[in-house]
Amino acid sequence: MKIKCLIVDDEPLAIALLENHIGRLSALEVVGTCANAMQAAQELRAQTVDLLFLDIKMPQITGIEFLKTLRQPPAVIFTTAYREYALEGYELDIVDYLLKPITFERFFKAVERYYSRFSPKDPPVNPMARHQPEEEYIAIKTGNKYNRIPVNDILYIESVKDYVVLHRADGSTFMAKFKIGDMEIEVKDKRFLRIHRSFIVNLSKVTAFTAQDVEIGRLELPIGANYRDIVFKVLKAGQ
Repeated sequence: MKIKCLIVDDEPLAIALLENHIGRLSALEVVGTCANAMQAAQELRAQTVDLLFLDIKMPQITGIEFLKTLRQPPAVIFTTAYREYALEGYELDIVDYLLKPITFERFFKAVERYYSRFSPKDPPVNPMARHQPEEEYIAIKTGNKYNRIPVNDILYIESVKDYVVLHRADGSTFMAKFKIGDMEIEVKDKRFLRIHRSFIVNLSKVTAFTAQDVEIGRLELPIGANYRDIVFKVLKAGQ
């Protein structure tokens, strides 16, 4: 069974790009394209849709407003040029948040996240991919669903008020309502280390460190005074 995809975007070029990306995966098919939310509502009433690629800024009704009107929405991946709606999007339990222009690699990661959550029988086929060993995941609950996030994708975890933000290697983020202390427990057996009241790092991604900070590539994260001894001991020992 193919995954039935509906594209909703008021930009023809954006629709064409997504159609091209979807066409490269044999497990997916486009069952319709819409320029606005009203057309999308008609399509959702007329046929079954598994995965909705939904633009945010559209005339009359935004993608976020439209999603809030749906009583039983399909899985949703937001496609937008605007970063500022990410938090609200993830609070609506979306699968992923893609920033335009959308590369095929980033699109494929979003589709993999759909499969991780909904586990259809047939996996997506990447025409350029070779067999990969099974990845290790952490499961994070949002709403009534658990999201499986590949451990190797995560650079570090940041606490932002009542939320945690997982910063990924591809530049994307995943946000969930979670206390960082609880997250520390979730990842303690997966090579993560808390270095600050606001930061947990993936030890495999650390490229350099001092007594004051940890470097992940060009990124520098501070080491909290209360964590300095244990962090320096662990990193120096290479544990």
